[in-house]
Amino acid sequence: MANAVVSGQLSERQRSLAFATVLIAFVMDVVDSTIVNTALPAIQTALTASDGAMQWVVSGYFLTFAVLLVVGGRLGDLFGYARMFVIGVVGFTLASLACGLARDGSALSIARLAQGAAAAIMAPQGVALIQLLYSPTERIGRLAAFGVIGGLAAIGGPVIGGLLIEWSPLGLGWRSVFLINLPFGVLALIAGLTLLPPGRSGQALRPDVPGTLLLFAALGTSLLPLIEGRAAGWPWWTAVAGIASTGLWYAFWSYEQRRRTVIGSALIEPSLFADSSFRIGLTATAGFAMASAGFLLTFSLTLQRGLDYAPIDVALLHVPFGLGVMAGISQIGRKALPRHGRRVPMTGALTMATGCLATALALWMALPTIVIGGALLLAGIGMGTLSGPLGPITLAHVDRNHAGVAGAMHKTVQQIGGALGTALIATIYFTIVPDQRQQSIPAAFLVTTAVVALDLLILVLLLRRLPERLFER
Repeated sequence: MANAVVSGQLSERQRSLAFATVLIAFVMDVVDSTIVNTALPAIQTALTASDGAMQWVVSGYFLTFAVLLVVGGRLGDLFGYARMFVIGVVGFTLASLACGLARDGSALSIARLAQGAAAAIMAPQGVALIQLLYSPTERIGRLAAFGVIGGLAAIGGPVIGGLLIEWSPLGLGWRSVFLINLPFGVLALIAGLTLLPPGRSGQALRPDVPGTLLLFAALGTSLLPLIEGRAAGWPWWTAVAGIASTGLWYAFWSYEQRRRTVIGSALIEPSLFADSSFRIGLTATAGFAMASAGFLLTFSLTLQRGLDYAPIDVALLHVPFGLGVMAGISQIGRKALPRHGRRVPMTGALTMATGCLATALALWMALPTIVIGGALLLAGIGMGTLSGPLGPITLAHVDRNHAGVAGAMHKTVQQIGGALGTALIATIYFTIVPDQRQQSIPAAFLVTTAVVALDLLILVLLLRRLPERLFER
């Protein structure tokens, strides 16, 4: 069936309403990936949960999101983007309710897995619709807007979480950070049913169950030793899981290539990797996601567990970071990225690395809050300048027939990076402070931030390989 939505078939008002609809769901998804950072100490205390359980609360969302995101993109290609958007919104709202009603760490972790799975169905439909609604040139502005809103939503998550913990509306305490999704979920559902136009891929595609299972096994065996290994004393099975993970990633890639050749429809689209911008963009996206997720999680933990900051104070300290993100992304709009190309994300990576290290040093040296805020502002500017271009760069030359799976692959890599980043950085962090001595926690944050900065510096070398003219074939 041919694409039912193209940029010239709808009025500007219709396109704007459709864009606003998918933006609501996009914000819900991004906020929920970070909102628990500020709430984790309160959740852990209320549920008497272990450090490992708290890591699963964060990484579990990334895990199911990452594994099922490409599936969600393919389902949109097969059955229609608007239809799958609505299904995803319903599932996400119900999973948020389950999170808010959880009675122990295990129940919350399972509900977060379900929430991530529903988000995986919901999220890629928005990117696919943008690919279909707008021309390549128009997409730069729209995807840049996604970057602006996404960056602010990612930083706004901890701010909102801190405010909700402090205010505890209706006496709900930490549960409010999940239950706040309910009214927005209902709004997104109504808008999705009434404002989104139909659209699906022009190619005949088939679901890929074996590929999905291989991806789940590969990512699961990557995360399991990182999250559970430290508490278990790093037994023999952690090494076995690491080796198995490497083999499973190779098996997944090999299977997808064979399936695409023999059947013509795979979970991912190997042909997309022929474009250097797509390859480098995905790799850079993974590295950025690892750095940002690890930094934000350990930053919140250091403030609350190590320096006795109240949740409201943690929320307020995220404000300069959010302002920096907004300032950074605003410089890479419709004109800046095509004009300056790869120099934009390279500058962002260097700036973010500098800002993160400055923040860690300020906390370690117990400098005044205004100094910490200034370092966070610099880190935020770098984050915005780096993250904003990655979507447009990665998807610049994608065939519209693969709009759903390309957008899902980009988002999947973000989630894989986030899952690995939170698991790896948090494991290093908790290993350095196994007894939770307050005086050692700022030093632990300094060490983990150095790992983040090294990751960002490696990104600079990678981004240098991008073509000079990013948006010309």
